[in-house]
Amino acid sequence: MTKPIAQRAVRASAFNVAANLIQAAIEFGRSVALARLLDPEAFGVYGYAGSWIAATATVASFGLGSGLLHRARESEGELALRVHFTLSQTFSLVWAVALATAALFLIPDTMPAHTVWVLWIMIGSSLVSGLSETTRILLVRRVVFRRIALMNTLYAVLSTAVAVTMAWQGFGVWSLVATNVVRAVLNTVGYLIYRPAWRPRVGWSGDVARYLLDFGRKSFLASILSRALDQVDDLWTGSVLGDASLGLYGRAYRFATYPRSVLAAPLNAVASGTYAELKGQRKRLSQAFFRVNAFLVRTGFLAAGLLALTAPELIRILLGAKWAGMILTFRLMLLFTLLDPIKGTIASLFVAEGCPEKTVRARAVQLAVLVAGLLLLGPRYGIEGVAVAVDLMLAVGIVLLLLWQARAHVDITVPRLFAAPTVALIIAMAAGRGAIELPGVMGADWRTGAVKAAVFLPLYAGILFALERKQLHLVIDTARKMLPESFLDHTLINRLRGRI
Repeated sequence: MTKPIAQRAVRASAFNVAANLIQAAIEFGRSVALARLLDPEAFGVYGYAGSWIAATATVASFGLGSGLLHRARESEGELALRVHFTLSQTFSLVWAVALATAALFLIPDTMPAHTVWVLWIMIGSSLVSGLSETTRILLVRRVVFRRIALMNTLYAVLSTAVAVTMAWQGFGVWSLVATNVVRAVLNTVGYLIYRPAWRPRVGWSGDVARYLLDFGRKSFLASILSRALDQVDDLWTGSVLGDASLGLYGRAYRFATYPRSVLAAPLNAVASGTYAELKGQRKRLSQAFFRVNAFLVRTGFLAAGLLALTAPELIRILLGAKWAGMILTFRLMLLFTLLDPIKGTIASLFVAEGCPEKTVRARAVQLAVLVAGLLLLGPRYGIEGVAVAVDLMLAVGIVLLLLWQARAHVDITVPRLFAAPTVALIIAMAAGRGAIELPGVMGADWRTGAVKAAVFLPLYAGILFALERKQLHLVIDTARKMLPESFLDHTLINRLRGRI
């Protein structure tokens, strides 16, 4: 990377990671508090309505944002921003009216009647939030994440205060819906009113519109399939198994994906801009691609292994006995957490290379695997069967995307990416599980969980260091680039790298 690109990427990573650490911590506390205050049924209703929003949101965006992010003559300048805003608002309005009308027919008997009102309010909130989408894309394109990081942090703080207060006062599912309203208000104020990076204006150019629509058309089917892969399991669970089962499944997924929200989400956001800057430079692009994914795999395996070991103790201590039914599902969803961030960074690579349609065939196969898994495993094994179907779907997709299509753009060695952390994970988890058989360990949840963690963490780190000492500096370099120099000066990261 040239120096300006590297500096922007480093600064963006620092802001993104810092904000996501704060946001994840606050939202984790909110999730714990709300889980204690609300029943699974409330989460099921909110999750079902949110799944319809997420599953159909691609219609509102039509992939236009990818076209604006992609470097091309038609995507440059003020006119491109105006045309994008005009088109995106047109698509959003059509989507909102269509989904609000269809909502009368989409809610099954397994969900309570007020679900339709929940869906309508969430549609309106999404429509308002979409007014600032062009501005957010402009900031991502410039690899400038200070405003985005600040907004995400403010959202975490304010939405938590509102939701927990309303849940404490007995508002039930409406305390969850309130978080969407907070997001809409914050986006309006933070992106459109207070010192906006770009003021929304309508505009038109046939050439720019054709470029954006053509680019959106290429990624539209891939986006639809991606949304379906993310939401079909929730929609099926709510429609067939009911709101309580969806509440348990949704919370298991939510808590299992917290590690991804801390590191994977901010890194993928920055990687999308970095990949776009390095388009056509295969060697540099391959280096950036490997470093990002190596960091995600090693930290992801660490987090997933630790959470899988301590799941029973964590759930009983933090959430209470009413959520014990999600322990196995939570563990199964951690397999999803291991691989899903890689899917995101591969998709960012294809967008940067101008070929987002390449994911279509892989996602079509994944969708077929997921639907078959839901039909075969869901009715018999409940939410655990749903979790297994999701894991199988993602594993198939990673094989198709990483081993087949991504190699056309980057040089990647799969064993180098996965072998060492896999060995470390298996050995450390086996040792952690075996440690609880020692006399005096079982009994109190806090003691059992602490022993598991005390065995797993140093053993995983030690094995990984022993197997990858010569390559570990790549992962440490990625960590260093995510953090401000003022912070690094007071840590062991710089000194550790110097000894490797």
